[in-house]
Amino acid sequence: MYAHSSSKPTEKKTRVHPEEPLSQLEHKDDKNYEYDHEAFLGQDEAKTFDHLPPEESQLRLGIIVNKIDSNKDGFVTEAELKVWIKSAQKKHIYESTERQWKDFDLNSDGLISWDEYRNVTYGSYLDDPQTDTEYNYSHMMSRDERRFRVADRNGDLIADRQEFTAFLHPEDHEHMKDIVVQETIEDIDKNGDGFIDLKEYIGDMYNSEDDGEEPEWVAVERQQFAEFRDKNNDGKMDKEETLDWILPSDYDHAEAEAKHLVHESDTNKDGKLTKKEILNKYDMFVGSQVTDFGEALLRHDEF
Repeated sequence: MYAHSSSKPTEKKTRVHPEEPLSQLEHKDDKNYEYDHEAFLGQDEAKTFDHLPPEESQLRLGIIVNKIDSNKDGFVTEAELKVWIKSAQKKHIYESTERQWKDFDLNSDGLISWDEYRNVTYGSYLDDPQTDTEYNYSHMMSRDERRFRVADRNGDLIADRQEFTAFLHPEDHEHMKDIVVQETIEDIDKNGDGFIDLKEYIGDMYNSEDDGEEPEWVAVERQQFAEFRDKNNDGKMDKEETLDWILPSDYDHAEAEAKHLVHESDTNKDGKLTKKEILNKYDMFVGSQVTDFGEALLRHDEF
């Protein structure tokens, strides 16, 4: 299920990204490189690097650079970086599925049935249905079952690892795009007409009832809606327009991040990176900060 978190009125919420997002963070290089760290390393590995001293961080980055340079010519190209970033993204998705797998595969048969998932996720609600609760568990369960059925390609209501991955990470699977769009519209469409109008579009990102001056980005989003989102100019987004918004086919986040990393690190502007150029910008690629090692779980991975 998508988490629908509340935000401060000045903060901009973001919707589903193409495929699984490289990072849940906003890209703010003027403040920090946290987005780049998660995109380059994967969201789990980035947390490990955050707790390493600079020397160890640079040492590990040097080992990673050797792996990225697939043709062993001493340079890292945009294409090689893109492959690496995509593999880091897939590793994150795989590890996310594996972490949850053992929680739901109750009979340890290597498969997860809808009954198993439902019992683990909604067991307490099923045992004692509450009509007056903060969450509409009945609705949430119906939504989950609908998505589970779409992910379940052979229709047996039993998911193998590939099907369960599609259920957990639908943005990354072509056959799940329609359900992603449907869930997005249901989340935002307050008047129930099956479309997203301008008020609903802005309301999903910004609470206009809060006191204070409206942030500048709200006006920018209104302009985006009029010029790019609502392509047929009927004042609302239909399923096709919503799909273009949340899962645009003409934008590759891994490719954009690879171009960004090369642009920021390529000091001699030859269009490719040496190990030295990457290590000189190690703070952007992996970062490092000395923190409380008592609370830091250091995983010394074999690269």
